[in-house]
Amino acid sequence: MTSLHTDIPSRAQVTRLLTARSPAAVSLYVPTDPEGNGDAERIELKNLTGEAVEQLRAAGVDKRAVTALEEQLTDLAEDDEFLHYLARSLAVFATPESLTTFRLPNQLARVVEVSDRFHVQPLLRSLTFTQAAFVLELAQGSVRLLEIVPELHPVEISVPDMPTDVASAVGKSSIADRAPVRRIQGSEGQKVRMRQYARQVDQAMRPFLVGQDLPLILAAVEPLDGIYRALCSYPHLAPDTISPAGDTELIANARTVLDRVHAEQLRETVELFGQRVSQGRTATDVTDIARFATQGAVDTLFVDIDSTISGLVDEQTGAVEFRETADASDYGVLDEISRRVWLTDGRVLAVRREDVPGGGDAAAILRFPPGG
Repeated sequence: MTSLHTDIPSRAQVTRLLTARSPAAVSLYVPTDPEGNGDAERIELKNLTGEAVEQLRAAGVDKRAVTALEEQLTDLAEDDEFLHYLARSLAVFATPESLTTFRLPNQLARVVEVSDRFHVQPLLRSLTFTQAAFVLELAQGSVRLLEIVPELHPVEISVPDMPTDVASAVGKSSIADRAPVRRIQGSEGQKVRMRQYARQVDQAMRPFLVGQDLPLILAAVEPLDGIYRALCSYPHLAPDTISPAGDTELIANARTVLDRVHAEQLRETVELFGQRVSQGRTATDVTDIARFATQGAVDTLFVDIDSTISGLVDEQTGAVEFRETADASDYGVLDEISRRVWLTDGRVLAVRREDVPGGGDAAAILRFPPGG
C-alpha cells in the first residue's frame, strides 16, 4: 500500500499550536514538490532557518535558546528520509524545546515568522477545505474504496466484508442467471440484484466511515449510480458522479468534484454573510473584528491566508496596535484574531483574498448584533 505523505492537523493539534507561547517561536512554510528528491526543499529550509536565526539574534533572544532552536531546524534539513516524502507544502513550528511539522496538500507561499507565538493562519487552509476524499469505484464486476489526495497516488482501503461483485453478493454465478429472484426476472431481476449488492457495499463501509467527514465521490455508471445513491447512508456523498477510470484520470476527475464541493460550501457561507448584513451581524474592519473576536461574538471568520498585519491585540479589550515594522515582539494580528475565534468555537475559513466578503483582509459573521 502506497502511503499518502500528508499530515493534516487535528483540531487538538491546531489548538495546541495556537495556545503555545515561547520567547522564540519560529514558523516556517516551505513550498514542496511531492515528486522531487527533497534537495530543493533542504536548501530552502536552511535559508528560512538562517533568516529566522538572524531575527532572533537581532531581538536579543538568549543565545543558548537560539542555538538549540537552530540545531533542531538544521537536523530536520538533514533528514533525508523525511524530505524524500513530501506533499505540496511543509509547515514547521519550532521552539528551543520542540519541533512540529505538517506535510500539507495545499500550495502555500514561502513564509518565515518569528514571535512569541506561532503563525498558524496559512495552516488553517488545510482544515478550511479538505484536499482529501474517498472514492468508491463501483461496477457490476468490481468494487474498491480509495482515499485520494490530488496529485498523489491513491491508497486502496481494505474493507472487511466488502462484496467483490454483483453475482457473488447475491449468491449467483452470474448476474444474467435466469433463476427467478422473488419471481422477478429479466432486467428488473438484475436491478434487484444490483440493489442487494449496493446495500451490502454500503453496510460493509459503515464501520469504516463512522466519524469521518471527508467527501465520498462515487465513480459509477447507471443504473448502479442511481441505485447506490438511493441506498447510501454516508451523509457526505458528493452530488456529482465521475466515471470509473485509471488512477490518474480518477484523481483528476475527483479534483474537479472537490472543487465544486468547496465552491458550493463557500458560496453558501458568503450568501449567509450577505443575509446577515441587513441584521447588523457582520464586520469587515480588522479593528472591529478583533474586538468582536475578543468578546466571543464571531461565529464565522473569513481571513486571507496570504495577508500579514503586524501588531498587538489587547487581551482584554481586543484593541489593535498596528506596527509598520515587524520585530520579534510583534505577531500577526489576523493570526491572533483567528486564535480567539477558534478558541471560542467559531469557524475559521482561511481563504484567498478574492473569497473574503468585501475583498479585504478579513470579514466576520457575528453571533449576535453588537450590543445585543
